[in-house]
Amino acid sequence: MNNKPFSQACENNKQPILDILSTVFATSQHVLEIGSGTGQHALFFAPQLTHLTWQTSDLLVNHQGINRWLDESTSDNIERPLVLDLNENWPVPNQHLPVDAVYSANTLHIISWPLVVKFFQGLAQNLPAEASVCIYGPFKYQGNFTSQSNASFDQSLKTRDINSGIRDIEAILLLADDAGLQLINDFVMPANNQLLVFSKKGVV
Repeated sequence: MNNKPFSQACENNKQPILDILSTVFATSQHVLEIGSGTGQHALFFAPQLTHLTWQTSDLLVNHQGINRWLDESTSDNIERPLVLDLNENWPVPNQHLPVDAVYSANTLHIISWPLVVKFFQGLAQNLPAEASVCIYGPFKYQGNFTSQSNASFDQSLKTRDINSGIRDIEAILLLADDAGLQLINDFVMPANNQLLVFSKKGVV
């Protein structure tokens, strides 16, 4: 793999996710991916969604790996990663092409809860009305894991970082509501994951 970072999960879930993004982002122009990780999703999605610009972002420490994947891209609608630290102000990718959609995969259970709160605050402050937001990952419902494997995964996450862990969907939806986001769909995905689709409400 030429020393590129590799996620088997990204390879496994990229097509089912794209099937949904193709519809949700059908009228979007500028997607900001928060936490691009290895860069595999960006490399796969951008050539299939040629009507939009795909902006990668992550902590600086992950940029080298993302760029190694993007070096393989022949698409002109994918952008090199921006530094996005949820503890800081969000970058503005392009003043002439405002972000009107956000995609994030396998982030909310990795970051601490205060950063989850800041994630949604950032969506509230930086997205226009009618913007689409897609969040992929595992969640708990009414305090229950959707599978035993997710329960085991949660334990392994907490062993590495006590502040991480699979989040309660009810708590996520409260944050989303406070951010002016309305849940449009909650898709059941492979490997006991979900894809949450939100729309930014207009000003009331």
